[in-house]
Amino acid sequence: MTTFAPDSLALNRKLPLWYQVSQSLRASILGRSPEAPLRLPTEDALAAHYGVSVLTMRQALKELETEGLISRHRRRGTFIEPTARRAAPVRLLGSVDAIVVQQSGMTTELLEHGPTPVPSELAEFFPDLAEVTGFRRLRSDEESGEPTNHACNYVRPDVAAAIDPADLLRWPMTKVLRDAVGVRISRITDTVEARLADPETARLLEVPLLSPILHYTGVSYDADGRAVDVARIHYRGDRFSFTVTMDS
Repeated sequence: MTTFAPDSLALNRKLPLWYQVSQSLRASILGRSPEAPLRLPTEDALAAHYGVSVLTMRQALKELETEGLISRHRRRGTFIEPTARRAAPVRLLGSVDAIVVQQSGMTTELLEHGPTPVPSELAEFFPDLAEVTGFRRLRSDEESGEPTNHACNYVRPDVAAAIDPADLLRWPMTKVLRDAVGVRISRITDTVEARLADPETARLLEVPLLSPILHYTGVSYDADGRAVDVARIHYRGDRFSFTVTMDS
């Protein structure tokens, strides 16, 4: 039986290896194509794929099993749960794959994209530019069709020129920049704050005006220290929670 092929992962030795592996594998599972196999490779094969020990791989798989994304069967193997629904926390732990997984597994509609003046509140991130390329998307739950978040990305024009808009219908911007465009993302800074829904956000997310939402701002920097993308995402407050994990 053909097995599911997970994405590759560049490990960051400053973060727990099992966490990074679980995040990467989770993103691969949630972003898989409908025709992808449901059976995962063996623990040994996955450990070799990610370059970690079998014990680390086992801990990562246990995390995914606890979430209901996979099921493990003695003698048969480990399988992706085709109807599994993930929880939806906004989780911050300094991993690019942690950012990628937040947006995986949703239906995405590209509302508009094109040149736009740099918003005044984002000028500090693009001091050398008067104009950026904006991408505006609405994400919805795959099963119910209910809107879950509204994302606006502001990308440097030279980088945006290499983006295929079709990729944004199946992948998050961070994955497109890193894996499709080839941007070497060195770091991402995250800010999450509570806000009240303005008329446009309330309309798109189908929530009452002034209802609570989570407002996320993520700034992605390349290897030269330039801000290449600023993401501003409005999450429905009744569908997402904010979680920060601290490791000593």
